[in-house]
Amino acid sequence: MDMMEKLTILADAAKYDAACTSSGVVRGGRPGTIGTATNSGCCHTFSADGRCVSLLKVLYTNHCCYDCAYCVNRRSNDVPRAAFTPRELCELTIQFYRRNYIEGLFLSSAVLKSPDFTTERMIETLRLLRTEYQFNGYIHAKAIPGADPELTYQLGLVADRLSVNIELPSESSLRLLCPDKHKADIFRPMAQIRDGNERSRAELKLYRHAPRFAPAGQSTQMIVGATPESDQHILTLTQGLYRKYHLKRVFYSAYMPVSDNKLLPAPAGFRPPLLREHRLYQADWLLRFYGFTAEEILDRDHPNFDASLDPKSDWALRHPEFFPVEVNRADYEAILRVPGIGVRGAQRIVTARRCGPLTFEGLKRLGIVMKRAQYFITCSGRMLPGLRCSQESVYRRLTGLEQAELPGESWQQLSLFDGAVG
Repeated sequence: MDMMEKLTILADAAKYDAACTSSGVVRGGRPGTIGTATNSGCCHTFSADGRCVSLLKVLYTNHCCYDCAYCVNRRSNDVPRAAFTPRELCELTIQFYRRNYIEGLFLSSAVLKSPDFTTERMIETLRLLRTEYQFNGYIHAKAIPGADPELTYQLGLVADRLSVNIELPSESSLRLLCPDKHKADIFRPMAQIRDGNERSRAELKLYRHAPRFAPAGQSTQMIVGATPESDQHILTLTQGLYRKYHLKRVFYSAYMPVSDNKLLPAPAGFRPPLLREHRLYQADWLLRFYGFTAEEILDRDHPNFDASLDPKSDWALRHPEFFPVEVNRADYEAILRVPGIGVRGAQRIVTARRCGPLTFEGLKRLGIVMKRAQYFITCSGRMLPGLRCSQESVYRRLTGLEQAELPGESWQQLSLFDGAVG
């Protein structure tokens, strides 16, 4: 099998791994080396939100000894199989880099023979790439659950970021669909990567040339829609992962039907839950940057997201007691909870109001999305002139179901608005 055939098979097999993220690493070029990495993305090319857009995403091999029902590379699936040698993968990476096709490498793998054997091959590849080929660019490697802790540590010394895929949101689903995998095998390397990263930072404070272990931290990925867990369950798990294992990112992957297994949604007529995946990413942002907790965003009465409304607006409509927020007096944390106001917008408001009272026109100039924010704020104790509407009509406008203004209605269950007007 030639290199092009291997690349076609193994790049296609890697397409279900979510990899678009900023590197989180600062490392400039050095004489005699190839490539650089910066903390706002992978090397030279970034998307508008700072994410890396030019990684070579490939599997070392798609030969797998596991039989996970949802996975296209499961051992029972009749697909073409291939495997790189360490030298082949290094040559491929360097040649792609020299042609400016890529700026870094995302290396994952199916489990060939055993977790230890697979991890050893990945370490050999990356060590060769770092030493003989002097590649200094960003490398994201997938740690293999069940591998020896020493091998995971060695992998972290040659990669910038490690990730351990949690795969499914619950232990019962994992046990049902992945009989060869165990919850403890997944969380054990997560804890090791967390501890290794903390130890590495402590050593670097004492000796700046100490070896760096996974300096960009770790991430994980879980499949959404293959099993019946609610959004609340997934978000609570995400919050626990951030708090306990200090993850940089949790990625969500909408389930794509690749199997006729009766335990999975039937491929016929099944639509991947891409909008649900999008809502989870929005909620994930609220956890990481907006001061929300999973218990606030969803609860037993509302275990799943409203697909037609973003999570922040949905929370605002379910908590009328929190509004309106007076932008000239409210603290930064309260302003962040207003739909239509992001982190940068909240920072601009706090800075701009030091020079004088803010008006609705001034908020527009600051870049606030007034289409959403106007229903939840006051300026100097006043709402937007002529804006009087009910929760139902606000919901319809925010979801695009109703475009026309409905003057004269009062906001149900929000009597404090009456006191704020005038």
